[in-house]
Amino acid sequence: MKMNGAKMVVESLHQEGVEVVFGYPGGAIMNVYDEIYKQNNFEHILNRHEQASIIAAQGYARSTGKIGVAIVTSGPGFTNAVTGLADAYMDSIPLVVISGQVPTHIIGTDGFQEIDAVGISRPCTKHNYLVNSIEDLPRIIKEAFHIASTGRPGPVHVDIPKDITAQIAEFVYPKEINLPTYKPTVNYNKKQLKRAMVELSKAKKPLLYIGGGAILSNCAYEIRDLAKKLNIPAVETLMARGAMGDENPLFFGMLGMHGEFAANMAAHETDLLISLGARFDDRVTGRLDEFASKAKVIHVDIDPTSISKLVDANYPIVGDLKKTVLGMLESLEDYDFNDFSNWVELLTEYREKEPLRYNDSNEVIKPQWPIQRLGKLLGSKAVISTDVGQHQMWSAQFYPFSHPRQWITSGGLGTMGFGLPAALGVARAMQGTDKVSINVTGDGSILMNIQELMTCAEYKLPVINVILNNNYLGMVRQWQTMFYENRLSETDLSAQPDFKMLVESFGGVGYRVTTKDEFDAAVKDAIEQKKVAMIEVIVARNEEVLPMVPNGHALNEMTLLEGGE
Repeated sequence: MKMNGAKMVVESLHQEGVEVVFGYPGGAIMNVYDEIYKQNNFEHILNRHEQASIIAAQGYARSTGKIGVAIVTSGPGFTNAVTGLADAYMDSIPLVVISGQVPTHIIGTDGFQEIDAVGISRPCTKHNYLVNSIEDLPRIIKEAFHIASTGRPGPVHVDIPKDITAQIAEFVYPKEINLPTYKPTVNYNKKQLKRAMVELSKAKKPLLYIGGGAILSNCAYEIRDLAKKLNIPAVETLMARGAMGDENPLFFGMLGMHGEFAANMAAHETDLLISLGARFDDRVTGRLDEFASKAKVIHVDIDPTSISKLVDANYPIVGDLKKTVLGMLESLEDYDFNDFSNWVELLTEYREKEPLRYNDSNEVIKPQWPIQRLGKLLGSKAVISTDVGQHQMWSAQFYPFSHPRQWITSGGLGTMGFGLPAALGVARAMQGTDKVSINVTGDGSILMNIQELMTCAEYKLPVINVILNNNYLGMVRQWQTMFYENRLSETDLSAQPDFKMLVESFGGVGYRVTTKDEFDAAVKDAIEQKKVAMIEVIVARNEEVLPMVPNGHALNEMTLLEGGE
């Protein structure tokens, strides 16, 4: 069947089973938008900024495991999208992002709204394409979806010149693809797994170090099974929150710069670190030469370039994490393992000695309290998105996550402005369920993509934004206090809008909370309203995120809260 390139794009997305696309039209992509209007094959959500389109697609992808799709135009439309691409790349989120480009005969002439999108996106995408021929277009889109979702997931960018979208050719959507140079290793090496299991059978203090790959490969429950059958303690990175379930007696918290005492001490004292889909990020390891310095290392990852990049692996295993963990479970009967009860008991003592805590108050709302309270009010019913800053770390520490994909945050890139559009994507993904999309944010981050309140209102996406308002860029202020002799340079945010009036002007509902009782009432009412909401919580200004491992220190060298409850 013959059709123009624009219709090929829309039909290809339909063939891939795409349910929703986030985007923003413009001149170079206008032919595609004309076909979206004609075909109506999927829902299109019009964001109010291209960065938000990419992040909303991420929220959809992160909460469902599906591929997120976004469409933007050329020039500034694409450059606005780059932050979202880089964010997805750092956190290995599967996206297909389609951008318009000026016609092929104008490329290289500095035409109106021309930018080298492929050149710009090369460092922050898993792969990218400039479509030079309409005959290649269906194959390229098919490949883009395959590459985005296989191996180590990531964003794939497809740049399409406007004249390609207008040309007509035969449309044949490929059923199979042939990429000789792209063959990700899915099946683990059985000899390597056997060597690792032998080492595990000798260990006395093994530790499961769970990374974001556990969420991406959908193997959280298999990891829980492994931990339970062997009685092995586990810790999570920021990106793995929810993998073990916070009520699990073998879970000892998040590790790293703002990790729990027991988790960081576990990493410091283990004799066998079993890394499952983690990449030894600097925010996790602290001083690298001291990280798990007493341990041999088993490192399982789908991406061979991640293994031994920062910490030498004694037992490297390249392969799909779920298949590898299942392989471990299947081989358990072949080995005799030590009793790890004393090790678990030691870590339990560490947790009891130095629990995650804060000094609560009846005079002022401490910022940790609303997060804990949300956990008690909503529990597993909420999907928590965050922006970046102190509120992000408090959310990771104090919300009781019970299942994977309940936690949506910007890890590697640390993108302020992430929370609202991500929660928007989550709300779209959760339509028709009883899940509540919550964005925990700060008074700095929320203003960076505030225009997405209009998107939420238009598409009836009832995101509840909980703003922990301390009138500061909190995390930067904390560092200035701790390491810059309290020289608070450009971190005071006392000049602020009236958030209640602001959200109401977009068609949502707003609340200003100064007491704990007011918070409970606001959350209850916001859920019942089923509209985009802002709950501005006035919190203590100078609260710190603790524990904290200062730069250049080992994980056992934590700054801890003095006193406590």
